[in-house]
Amino acid sequence: MTSKIGYLGPAGSYAEQATILYNPDAEKVPYPSIPTVAKAVEKLEVSEGLVPIENSIEGSVTYTLDLLIHDSKLLISDEVILPVHHNLLTSPGTQKSDVQLVYSHPQAFAQCRKYLESQLPGIELIASLSTSAAVKRLSEEKNVAAIGNLRAAEIYNAEVIDSHIEDNSNNVTRFVLLSENDSEATGKDKTSICFTFNDDSPGLLYKVMGFAAKEGINLAKVESRPNKLELGRYFFLLDLEGHRTDQHVAATLSAINSEVSELKILGSYPQRI
Repeated sequence: MTSKIGYLGPAGSYAEQATILYNPDAEKVPYPSIPTVAKAVEKLEVSEGLVPIENSIEGSVTYTLDLLIHDSKLLISDEVILPVHHNLLTSPGTQKSDVQLVYSHPQAFAQCRKYLESQLPGIELIASLSTSAAVKRLSEEKNVAAIGNLRAAEIYNAEVIDSHIEDNSNNVTRFVLLSENDSEATGKDKTSICFTFNDDSPGLLYKVMGFAAKEGINLAKVESRPNKLELGRYFFLLDLEGHRTDQHVAATLSAINSEVSELKILGSYPQRI
């Protein structure tokens, strides 16, 4: 039976490219937003959902982090690393000098900031739910442009005005697969967790991170997000190298759980970077 994977669409998005890279034979189903991808997995419309979680230039995708922390019981079951190259696209016949506004996803705008400031200074930037949704709009309006990839340009009959306009040529986005279950241990894994404290006594985070150091576990990522209840209160997110069933990781998680007010395991999955 062919697996069915939901992704942040429409067709031509970077998420679609990552889905193809992950499983070229799967049936791919586009959804209009990150929350709707997750809902599709929860409703069993698809077996997995692929969403962006981190970019090498702009950092974490907060929509995805907040979804995992607050709004979903889904687990991360895998990750996909995709090089990202942006292009300025227009409808056929539209020149750069004709452009009055540009559509794209906020992450794409941020990743192309220097280009936009030098090549299209003062042009209005309009946020879209995805880069492919932005490119799709080109056929509906005049004197507009979009930032997107070459596949979107092909699908929606757009012309490439400038290519590789990202500020850093090493632009990479990490996507994660969301599922009802995470993955079995492979020997080269990563475990993502989040936690919070009831109080803000000095040294609490340092103590928690020390549990990983004591077990010889490397922390691949450390960051925080507001808890959405009280100013100055946070959820902390850690990526630990290893699987939650590994002895040293399990011991670390047990120690962390004893010190925090809430611990949520976001999933163990193969480490691709």
